[in-house]
Amino acid sequence: MTVKWRGKFLEVHREGTWEYAARTRGIGAAVILALTDAREIVLVEQWRTPLGARTIELPAGLVGDDSAGEAASASAARELREETGFVATAFDDLGEYATSPGMTSETFRLFRARGLEREGVGGGVDGEDIVVHVVALAGLAAWLEARRGDGAMIDSRLLVALALV
Repeated sequence: MTVKWRGKFLEVHREGTWEYAARTRGIGAAVILALTDAREIVLVEQWRTPLGARTIELPAGLVGDDSAGEAASASAARELREETGFVATAFDDLGEYATSPGMTSETFRLFRARGLEREGVGGGVDGEDIVVHVVALAGLAAWLEARRGDGAMIDSRLLVALALV
């Protein structure tokens, strides 16, 4: 394996004829399926430069991007609070998943957040410009379709999580 390019968080590898992106330092992501007691899902919307569009996503972030050795569950709690303003009394580890195995080695660990309480407005850090949405599960399909109609992209990790609700 040869590293063809390296940035702060990403690098491009070549292995034989195969080229793929990888996270530096082997870090992965923590993704949070946050459901309120009222059967609502907490989603975030933010601009994603690679797509040239705003996306609807589950709250998520890199594990240990600021502090080496951070546990994935600690990253999940931190990201949920930073991005959405919610805190949870418990996190269930729902396993590790591949993001896009044809082009990246990145994986994410999915957590279900329970016992949600809103302590802030969210919005992220360092100019992330995150918009928080709390959507009833019963109306989620129609809400997502309307957002698609507005030009938003839907993160496929949301589909994985919904299968586990």
